[in-house]
Amino acid sequence: MKAERDIAGIALPFIAGVAVSVYAGTIYPWQAVLSCLAVAAFTSILMTPSGKALGSPLQWAVIIALMAFCGHLTGLTDRFLSLSRTDGAGWLEQKALDMCMRMEAAIDAIPFEREATGQIIKALLTGERSGIPKEVTAAFRESGASHILALSGLHLGIIYGIMRVLLSVLGNSATVKKIRSLLVIGICGFYTLATGAGASIVRAFLFIVIGEYASIRHIRLTLPVILMTAMSIQVFFSPDSIRDVGFQLSYAAIAGIAFIFPWLKGFWPGERRKDDVLTKGARWMWDSAAMSISCQITTGPIAYYYFRSFPMHFILTNMIAIPLTSIIIPAALLTLASSCLGWHPTMLLRATEWLVAALSEALGIIAEM
Repeated sequence: MKAERDIAGIALPFIAGVAVSVYAGTIYPWQAVLSCLAVAAFTSILMTPSGKALGSPLQWAVIIALMAFCGHLTGLTDRFLSLSRTDGAGWLEQKALDMCMRMEAAIDAIPFEREATGQIIKALLTGERSGIPKEVTAAFRESGASHILALSGLHLGIIYGIMRVLLSVLGNSATVKKIRSLLVIGICGFYTLATGAGASIVRAFLFIVIGEYASIRHIRLTLPVILMTAMSIQVFFSPDSIRDVGFQLSYAAIAGIAFIFPWLKGFWPGERRKDDVLTKGARWMWDSAAMSISCQITTGPIAYYYFRSFPMHFILTNMIAIPLTSIIIPAALLTLASSCLGWHPTMLLRATEWLVAALSEALGIIAEM
């Protein structure tokens, strides 16, 4: 907890200072000072006495005010110089985008019986959603599963898990672990660039980088620490991303998982290690529901503010959509790989198509409730 309070005392005022400059724009110096002092005072109230690890309360107040002001200057500097906005793609980014286009063409070439199957898979793997039928898009939106079609931490997390499993055959020596971490970071980073480097998927990539670094250095980091560290890095290099709805929803969802989910999960009585098969199933359902509720508590107000809608069946939607998506993405990647090799196994094609159809049908039923 001490480490979490320490990083909060540094990260939160910095992020708040960036937010003030991004949303307020160019303001007079005295206004900037007052806004940053207000941020410092508010953050100081949030800090508990045990947060004295960095020094006395006065030192804490100075550090918090300084970080808030640094955040404010970071945002203003970015707005004046447009540091986080470039006119063209670099060499590596262009290569990644070209690969994404080739992937889209390869998906279109897979002989699915239903055209919608390829379009949904294309959205799940590349983020391209323009070809999805309107009725399918409406079913995803009205059931509260629009985030499934928008590339986010869920998608990159699944791909990250697949990469970890595939590269596990290299062994577990210290050197191999470092090489594996670098390979995973490189592949995930290239995929992030290929899919347009949206704010939410960049957040997921930063989580992977921080997690792999902690693993190599044998450092144990809690989810709140990773959350605040990743957010600070992202707003430092791209202050204007704080305006992005995907950025806000992504970090809000993780905040719900980090701070609310552990509390809700603890409502289920008993010890996990003593659960029988039926109790494990029931506990899994409660954990899934608690996860959905935690995310909805933090993302619901933001989503309603921007879209004026609130999914009523979000718990049922997530309990069906997330497990199915976690199966569809590996199946789609396997289907894509075999197709690129000129091999179209009927069983694999039909299985992938059935999974996608099951997802669409289930969400369609939920949308009509």
